[in-house]
Amino acid sequence: MNLEDYIRDIKDFPKEGIVFKDITPLLASPEGFKAAIDTIASEYVDAGITKVMGAEARGFIFGGALAYNLGAGFVPARKPGKLPWTTTSHSYALEYGTDSLEVHTDALVPGDVVLIVDDVLATGGTAAAKAALVEKMGAQVAGFAFLLELDFLGGREKLGEPKIVTLIHVS
Repeated sequence: MNLEDYIRDIKDFPKEGIVFKDITPLLASPEGFKAAIDTIASEYVDAGITKVMGAEARGFIFGGALAYNLGAGFVPARKPGKLPWTTTSHSYALEYGTDSLEVHTDALVPGDVVLIVDDVLATGGTAAAKAALVEKMGAQVAGFAFLLELDFLGGREKLGEPKIVTLIHVS
């Protein structure tokens, strides 16, 4: 199965000159979505993953499915003010400004082995912020998993040593 067949290019979205990689056809396909989740899970099945962390919104879709597949818990990383209980946060630089992600303070404990998941690896800022949160809480980053990676943006370089699994590369 070629997962690239499930990705639709949308020219000039969200602005002129951008080719947006639309993953919704893959999400809508039972075969495509299952193949993506099963392929990523097979790379981490023996890694001792106890938690999977994903950021809203598409990171929730892939993260929840992977957590279920791996028999792990799921940790939602959200924008500030979206979680209802005590949180810890990590701020990170954007091209123009900063952003922040939060998780509940009891979401991870020392000894947790965490897989960080998202739909797309672009510049690496969000994934690196999730890794910083994991480490700040005393847990270990086992690796990263992405459906699609925009290789030309160099995001992989921000993620350090942990294993990185990407199913589709865009040059």
